Amino acid sequence: MRITTSLLFPMLLFIAGAGRAQAGDLSDVLAQCAACHGVEGIAKSADVPHLAGQNELYLLNQIKAFKTGRRAHKEMRYMSRQMSEAEMRDIARHYATMPR
Repeated sequence: MRITTSLLFPMLLFIAGAGRAQAGDLSDVLAQCAACHGVEGIAKSADVPHLAGQNELYLLNQIKAFKTGRRAHKEMRYMSRQMSEAEMRDIARHYATMPR
């Protein structure tokens, strides 16, 4: 399997954050999201969606769809596969409350 440079950094962040000390701390997960979607939820790349200000339920449903494979995206499937329901909800809430 060939891993492109654009995927390497987020994947390394994900692996490094796999042993999070406590479930309530999303800083590691959000750092992984920020690698592609930006710290402020505004992506730098034109082919990556902005998450800031999106509808919370929409974001939650998309993360769930990536996790189950209903929505196909190799990198997002990989990133979401270890997320708990609580993490998915917290991530969706975090980005929904950010200003656009």
